[in-house]
Amino acid sequence: MAAPARSALLVYTRTTDYRHDSIPAGVAALRDLGVFDVDATEDPAAFERPLDRYAAVVFLSTSGEVLTPAGRERLAAYVEAGGGFAGVHAAACTEYDWPYYGGLLGARFDRHPALQPGRVVVEDRDHPATRHLPAVWEFTDEWYDFRTSPRPAARVLLCADESSYEGGGMGPDHPLAWCRGQGAGRVFYTALGHAADAYDDPAFRAHLRGGIGWAAGAGERVSPSAGTP
Repeated sequence: MAAPARSALLVYTRTTDYRHDSIPAGVAALRDLGVFDVDATEDPAAFERPLDRYAAVVFLSTSGEVLTPAGRERLAAYVEAGGGFAGVHAAACTEYDWPYYGGLLGARFDRHPALQPGRVVVEDRDHPATRHLPAVWEFTDEWYDFRTSPRPAARVLLCADESSYEGGGMGPDHPLAWCRGQGAGRVFYTALGHAADAYDDPAFRAHLRGGIGWAAGAGERVSPSAGTP
């Protein structure tokens, strides 16, 4: 699809299962980035209307079944035709009954230990979501385990160092953030972002900015030096 000028994100926060208290902080942080206008909604009817004006769709800690059959069809067509998709944290706990969504995201949530500090290892620094990060990033989160690894269908950007916290269940290869292509579209996912105060962290905000900007096909809008990976 030829890329028209797009200046907005559709940020979707509907939950039909666990609801994160951090959702308002996440929406506010995306607005504060100033890269795109943000349309935030919990109305599934938003996906029954054309999505062409959006640079990317962001599922921000959605959970459970959140789309109608028509909305599923519209979202899939949007991504396949070149639209961007970004998932944050509990986006991996979403649409378990829709096989396409599992393939789109790259992996599905399995379990997590208690919220606690740990270490994030930057596996790939040649990406707008990670270029600003140190090789090892101290962070506090829930350290999601996934049912399967997103490899090899995804480009892994961040991994968890399970020796740095208690209760990890994936072993030495524990992806936390990745990106991939889907049809003509781009997909970015990060498992980080459980707590509200994470969205005040400049490094995490830059991680979101770079990842969502990449998914939107707008690396040059993320920062003058970001380029296109």
